[in-house]
Amino acid sequence: METPEPRALSRRTLVTATAAGLVAGVAAPSWASAAPARFHTVGRVKAAADGFVRYSWPGICFEGRFRGTGVGVVLDDSDNDYDVQIDGTATATLVTPGRTTAWIRGLADTEHRVRLVKRTESPWAEGRFGGFVAVSGGAILARPPARRRQIEFIGDSYTVGYGNLSDTRDCSSNGGVNRNTDADLSFGALTARKLGADHQINAYSGRGMVRNYNGGGPGTDFRTYYDRALLSVEGDVWRKPASWRPQVVVIGLGLNDFSTPLNPDERWATQAELVTAYESAYHGFLDKLRARYGPRTFLVVSAASLSATVFAETVERIARTRNTRGDDRVGYWYYDDPGLDHLGCDWHPSAHDHRIISGLLEDHLTALPLCW
Repeated sequence: METPEPRALSRRTLVTATAAGLVAGVAAPSWASAAPARFHTVGRVKAAADGFVRYSWPGICFEGRFRGTGVGVVLDDSDNDYDVQIDGTATATLVTPGRTTAWIRGLADTEHRVRLVKRTESPWAEGRFGGFVAVSGGAILARPPARRRQIEFIGDSYTVGYGNLSDTRDCSSNGGVNRNTDADLSFGALTARKLGADHQINAYSGRGMVRNYNGGGPGTDFRTYYDRALLSVEGDVWRKPASWRPQVVVIGLGLNDFSTPLNPDERWATQAELVTAYESAYHGFLDKLRARYGPRTFLVVSAASLSATVFAETVERIARTRNTRGDDRVGYWYYDDPGLDHLGCDWHPSAHDHRIISGLLEDHLTALPLCW
């Protein structure tokens, strides 16, 4: 069976790779046999009473180890798309799988690594993962250890990887934004893998530091949601585990604040007023991160191409101000490259672009005095 391109996937289907006899299938759920404790989690999750974990940020990953000729993936999610990777190779794409156990079979009878990654963004809905299940005669092994290096990525659609699989800016006829988004191919996820780091992608498309795209959603902004594990649950609070201590946090918020002109009904009468509000809120947000993660974590404030000049100037000024106040572990990163094509959905960076941006970010991070 030929594997369709990701942008052509239809809803409620399971796409598999058949190389080396790999076969994926959907079976009846096997909740009781799942081993929820035997996987390593990358990203923010919350425990459910039935042993599942709940989540909604993009790029959530679950990593496990097993012995045998196959493995089952226990899911309850009718909104998101997932990739299943075996021993570092993408084996199956699960498109809005629903309540199911998806099986990967036909593997060599030995030890394997399995990785499940949430490709799509779903701030309006949550996914649920129930663990990995061994085939008859196999076994789920102890979970992989956490990585010593940790990076947190905070941002908007650029950080999500919005529409990055598309080769056309109009995605209305090739599956839409969800079928064309893969957070695991965003610049943050790519950089974390190259640097051998666990990571969080805490990003929300269309949200800004104080103003959302074109003034939408007045009364809310990215800060409304940042402290949550489940984005759609008002008042939800993510309880940071003691093990999450990122050595660096990369923040990319401002494209939505400044990329569109102010509307007459917005609370800022002039761009100067917006800049003042943005700058004040940004400093408050950095204060929050500094209090949460301590003085040794490096905070990288960033601005991107295709943005208003005032955005980059303001972010750079914020970094300089923090340095003047005595915090030398705040830095500024502006990224652009003549090779960027912005062929993703709605003029967003393509997968090609994310690889370029990841290279730029890797160079920037390796030059920093990080404590890792």
